[in-house]
Amino acid sequence: MIIGLDRINELANKQKTTGLTDFERAEQKQLREDYLKQIRGQVLDSFSGLTVVDPLGNDVTPEKLKREQEFAKSLDI
Repeated sequence: MIIGLDRINELANKQKTTGLTDFERAEQKQLREDYLKQIRGQVLDSFSGLTVVDPLGNDVTPEKLKREQEFAKSLDI
């Protein structure tokens, strides 16, 4: 679950209806930045387990991705 999503939506609704204070605008900006970090982290986690296979069954995973996967494995130890 994305942390802070409820508050982001609450502030967005308030912005549409009554407007936000300076403090709320700053909070909204920070929450959105945190949200994007969480989403990017989830995407990177998904790609870290990815293997690309051609129609003949050969592993054609890009070398850069293989290096990143090896690095991630070394951190888990």
